[in-house]
Amino acid sequence: AFTSIIHTTQDVHYGWLIRNLHANGASMFFICLYLHIGRGLYYSSYLYKTTWTIGVILLLMVMATAFLGYVLP
Repeated sequence: AFTSIIHTTQDVHYGWLIRNLHANGASMFFICLYLHIGRGLYYSSYLYKTTWTIGVILLLMVMATAFLGYVLP
């Protein structure tokens, strides 16, 4: 995994930009998720059990995908 990052950064035109946009975009995605959860808590959307349960399942799936695709390799 690290050799592909080095290849992208050094050998691809604007590879450093691609790497930075990907890292910052992923962080911004999770910040938006947490803000969305905070908004749901603020407006008492957790009272809608089905909707809230589906949202929690989606959050866990996104976090599992990020863990399996980024941390484990």
